This record gives sequence, structure tokens and C-alpha cells, in this order.
Amino acid sequence: MNLANEKNERAFDFIPLNEREQKPRKIGLTEIRGPYYTPVGRHYLEDLFDTMGNYIDILKFAGGSFTLMPKRALKDIINLCHSHNVLVSTGGFIERVLTMGSELIDKYLNECKSIGFDIVEVSAGFVTVPFDDLLRLVEKVQKMGLKAKPEVGVQFGAGGATKAEELEAEGTKSTKWAIKQAKSFLEAGAYLIMVESEGITENVAVWKREIIAEFIDQLGLETLMFEAADPEVFSWYIKDYGPEVNLFVDHSQIVQLECLRSGIWGTKSTWGRVVTYKKP
Repeated sequence: MNLANEKNERAFDFIPLNEREQKPRKIGLTEIRGPYYTPVGRHYLEDLFDTMGNYIDILKFAGGSFTLMPKRALKDIINLCHSHNVLVSTGGFIERVLTMGSELIDKYLNECKSIGFDIVEVSAGFVTVPFDDLLRLVEKVQKMGLKAKPEVGVQFGAGGATKAEELEAEGTKSTKWAIKQAKSFLEAGAYLIMVESEGITENVAVWKREIIAEFIDQLGLETLMFEAADPEVFSWYIKDYGPEVNLFVDHSQIVQLECLRSGIWGTKSTWGRVVTYKKP
């Protein structure tokens, strides 16, 4: 066995697991949250990738946290991710840049590209922006050679851990309108659609599973990524839609999520029930 294969040889490889596509994958993507609720630096990521790197597809910064870092530290993190075949996303910070004046958008996107980001999430959770403007942003990101990942959802004011009562007072959007937006984004060349959890599985008394079913029915599972930063939520997604659903979780949850995807562990409702059948 050569050194490269030996380095990636799985421990206890005689234990069968659900077969996963090799990276770069098109299905069963796992995006993890980077620094925001807790610091995530190069040394932490080295340990994370050394143990679980085969199962991580995207690292997403949150809350514009990358703007607080020394440039050298940010580049180190991005380069480390790329060395493990992990894409790096800006998160939805572009909506904050929009409030500072549209003339900053070009400068922001140029800096994202030059510093090494792969994905720009286009969101408008806190601001009201004409849909055609968001569509132009998606097209602009794509033309710059970056992957546009628009965020859609049904909750006004979503994002930033807003309290449930505040979100309830804001009200919700039309599911049909959100799906129509997502279709237009995909037609414009968007990489994936990020489905915001608030108003669906987060900060609600009862999960609105029918909204997720409608998104999948209209758009297909492979075009969507679902925010699921709660073990009960990502367990439900896997139980209902299989181990190859695209999910966004916190970096601290990658091991638990992959145990569910692989079928080696689970809760009472998923124990030994998550399986795949691949063509021999």
C-alpha cells in the first residue's frame, strides 16, 4: 500500500458503511459553520480535517467573521480548506455590504475572489431588496467565476439567532414565491439553493415539514441545501430523505451527522435503518 492510500485508510475498514461519493461530491454534501458562535482557527481545522475531512465539503463563515481576521490568518484557513478539497463560503455577509452602498459590491466581490473564496452566499434575511436586484447579484457572482449560493426561506427577519417571538411578529412569506425565486436563481446558474431553517424547523412551535416537501417536489433534492444545525432536525432529514440530502450543520456536529449518514449509529428512529444500495 502506498503512503497516500495508507494515510486515508479507514480504521476498522471491515465494518461496512453506507457507500458515499468521493469528493468533489454532487450529492450528500455537508457544509459546516466556521467561526461565529465559537472561534475556529487553522489549528482546530487541521485536527478536524485530519479526522473527518473526507466528510466535509464546504466551510461557511458566518456573520462576516472573516472581516475581523488578519488577512494572513484568513488566507491560511482558506488554503488549508483547499488542500483538503473543501470549498469556502462567505456566508450571507453580502446583505450587510449592500447596506453600506451598492458601489462597495464590486470591491467586496473582487476581494472575495482574490483572497480565495469559492462560494458567495446571496441572502436578504434582514433587508428588503427587489428580487431582480438579487438575481443580478447572482449573475454577477457567477460571471466573476465564483459560485453563487442564494438563500431562500419563508421567514421575514431570519438570521442572527433572532428570538422566536420577534420572528412570529414579523410574519412569513409565501412558499410558492420562495420556490419561484429559487427556480429563477437556478436558471441564472446558481450553484445551490440554501433553504433557511427559521420559520420551518427553527423557532416554530411545530415543524412545517410540508414546506420542505414542496421545495423538494418542485426543485429536486440535488439542487437544495437545508440548514439543520440541530441534531433532531438533521436526523429527521436523513430519516425522511435519505443519507444523501445536502445539509448545513455546525462544525461541532460533523461526527454525529456522519454517523447517521454512514448508518453506523443513530437514535431510536434511525438505528440500523439508514441504508443505501449502489450498483455493483
